[in-house]
This record gives sequence, structure tokens and C-alpha cells, in this order.
Amino acid sequence: MPLQLNHPEIVAELAAMSDRYETALGRNDIPELDTLFYHGPETVRYGVGETLYGFAEIAAFRRNRAGGSPPRDVLRRHITAIGTDTGTVDLEFRRHGGTRIGRQSQTWIRTPDGWKIIAAHVSLMADIS
Repeated sequence: MPLQLNHPEIVAELAAMSDRYETALGRNDIPELDTLFYHGPETVRYGVGETLYGFAEIAAFRRNRAGGSPPRDVLRRHITAIGTDTGTVDLEFRRHGGTRIGRQSQTWIRTPDGWKIIAAHVSLMADIS
């Protein structure tokens, strides 16, 4: 069976999950952020200043980060649905008051409990201003 990319229903589901993530991140809603990540040792999150392996490390990082993520505006989002149970959401953002462009990549998988992030990477580009 040929691989189907970007089935419209799956892209819409991933867009809704991405929106849900951005809302939770902006509100520093830790229980919701925890819900959105896969609860297993396979989950990885590379941040701007941290490398986290497994859900337990990711959850501990969120609880120990004072104030949550700095407010940001999403500049561009690119979603790729890979079949019906996997997808990627990549976006560019700018933190409020900042000049650097940030990048975020997430790999989402469909589980019996719904869509979950199993891999995430956040980075900031060099300041070229």
C-alpha cells in the first residue's frame, strides 16, 4: 500500500493539537502540557538549553522552570501527516520583544489515548540584526 501524505482530516487533527499545545504553552498549563506528551522513556525533548530523555525528565523540567515559556508569536507553521497515525508539526516563532527567530519541531503519534508528542526540538537562530 502506498504511503499517504497529508490526508486533509489528519492534517486538521494535527493542526488542532498544535493549537492546543500553543495555548497550553502560553498559559503555562503544566497538566495540559503533560497530557500532550507521550508518557514513556522513548519521548525526547531537545530545548534551547536542555536535553531531556523520557517523559519524567520533561515533566520535571516543566515543573522547575519558573514562569514557563516566554510569550511568543507563531510566524509560520508546516504540518506533514504521514499516514493516519504519525505527523510532524514544525513552526517558526519570535518571542515577544525579541529579534531572534525560534524553531520548533514536534513528532506526533496517535495512541489509544489520542495524539501525543514523542519527539520535540526547540532552538533559536543566531541574532543577525
